[in-house]
Amino acid sequence: MFLNKLSIVNYKNICEAGLVFSPKLNCFIGHNGEGKTNLLDAVYYLSFCRSSCSVTDSNVMRHGTDFFMLDGRYVNDEGGDEDITCGMKRGLKKHFKRNKKEYKRLSAHIGLIPLILVSPADTVLIDGGSEERRRLMDVVISQFDVTYIEALSRYNKALQQRNSLLRAEAEPDADLMGLLEEQMAVQGEIVAGKRKAFVDELVPLFQSFYGSISQEKESVSLAYQSHCQRGPLLDVIRRDRFKDRAVGYSLHGIHRDDLEMLIGGYPIRREGSQGQNKTFVISLKLAQFEFLKRIRSNVRPILLLDDIFDKLDAGRVEQIVRIVGGEGFGQIFMTDTNREHLDQILRGSTLDYKLFLVEKGEIKQWEGSDV
Repeated sequence: MFLNKLSIVNYKNICEAGLVFSPKLNCFIGHNGEGKTNLLDAVYYLSFCRSSCSVTDSNVMRHGTDFFMLDGRYVNDEGGDEDITCGMKRGLKKHFKRNKKEYKRLSAHIGLIPLILVSPADTVLIDGGSEERRRLMDVVISQFDVTYIEALSRYNKALQQRNSLLRAEAEPDADLMGLLEEQMAVQGEIVAGKRKAFVDELVPLFQSFYGSISQEKESVSLAYQSHCQRGPLLDVIRRDRFKDRAVGYSLHGIHRDDLEMLIGGYPIRREGSQGQNKTFVISLKLAQFEFLKRIRSNVRPILLLDDIFDKLDAGRVEQIVRIVGGEGFGQIFMTDTNREHLDQILRGSTLDYKLFLVEKGEIKQWEGSDV
């Protein structure tokens, strides 16, 4: 599937835009703060029903306005059209529609338009807390497995209810606490099993991309860590119920899962340089792309590449250019402040492309440009 046309009204700093894209490569050039990332975020929103920046829906509205609207016209793998629209007025709930029919549950839309975003914010996967690495797993698995979304939702609901009981002044009802713990254990083991299977398949893809970009200069690895590995999850959750009561929240469960990231056998958070960290997260995202392509019967996700070349040496830039300029990818949206990087990609590729200039929230196709 690829995005053919996009209409934007009042999304972040973009007042209004109507754009027609290449089914292959779309490049956006502009200084920092002009709106390149906001354009990619609008494309992301149409896949995931939310911003990639984890802001509330009302905060994506352009300053001084009281509504926003996105309308994406896609071409599916059979050549048919898909019209995805989203709109929201301030103070009211948002409306998400597929071919003019509104979704009853937004989760029903997730996975229709598979997408991978690579951005400077991805370094939080290394520097941030475990919730960032869990979100990475959740975003990918939810795009092909609806049972995962459902199990995770049921687990989180039971977790919230258990935490409410733990924080209550009155002694929690033992029977209700037991039922919530059983729900957490059943759903949590489903989630953990799917996360482990995903990581097991992701690791060789990730290592292959990292090896190509670094030209085999470093060895890297990933390891899934879960409280489920300590024994039956129900036993693990119940083991420290009194300690949970003392702190007021659940200390054990799949909401504490993590993804260990190593370089040369040591945590990359401690050992990695800026270039190595950037290579690590780019390789991780490209591996997610390849994983989704394989799991979805060779359906190629849309790939968003936001300012990915910063802090990389010339050799690594060259390898990334070679990879993304190849035939293995579908539609690509790429931003950069440096025209030379994009020229290098375009010169080395036979892909159809369009070039856009972004200035102060205005996006215009760059006509007649030589590359």
